[in-house]
Amino acid sequence: MQVWRSMPSQLSKENKKFIYGVVREGGRAKDFELAIQWLVDAGLVLRVPRVSTPAMPLNLYEDISTFKLYLLDVGLLGALAGTPAELLLMPNNMGEGKGMFTENYVCTQLVAGTGRLPFYYSRENSRLEIDFVVQYGTQIVPVEVKAEENLQSKSLKTILQKHKDLTAVRFSMSPYREQERMTNIPLYGASVCFTD
Repeated sequence: MQVWRSMPSQLSKENKKFIYGVVREGGRAKDFELAIQWLVDAGLVLRVPRVSTPAMPLNLYEDISTFKLYLLDVGLLGALAGTPAELLLMPNNMGEGKGMFTENYVCTQLVAGTGRLPFYYSRENSRLEIDFVVQYGTQIVPVEVKAEENLQSKSLKTILQKHKDLTAVRFSMSPYREQERMTNIPLYGASVCFTD
């Protein structure tokens, strides 16, 4: 139950990897691995693993000890966070909370559209993080999620400079547009972006 209740605080952090100490001070993997697995098996949470390198095939670069957890549904996230529905539906200054809901929404839509979990990328001990990384056919696609129209992303820019073979997708409130090595897709297109 502690893992379940900690989900909103886990997702609202800048670095969203799952941290056992947020669930209980001094908490370790061995204390919560069964509870997390139960939530995954029950279909209530999505366990998104970290990859150490955005390269083909992603499974080879999976870091099994580092992951993010997302709720199966943003309604569950809202209920756990105690967020009134009006706050989600109306323009407001929700701050980091809006990003948490948006990222959770995109994760669920990617799973619905592809039938498999995405990964995420971050450097070891670094603030550089790509929200999701998807293996689509023979391509690795970094995916950035923005809750608003502010489209600045230092992490995405850095990863595209380092990996010249990658092209990215950004989901945001902005309309569809193709830019150099990146396609912006409105949030409502997240579930169909990676379907054949």
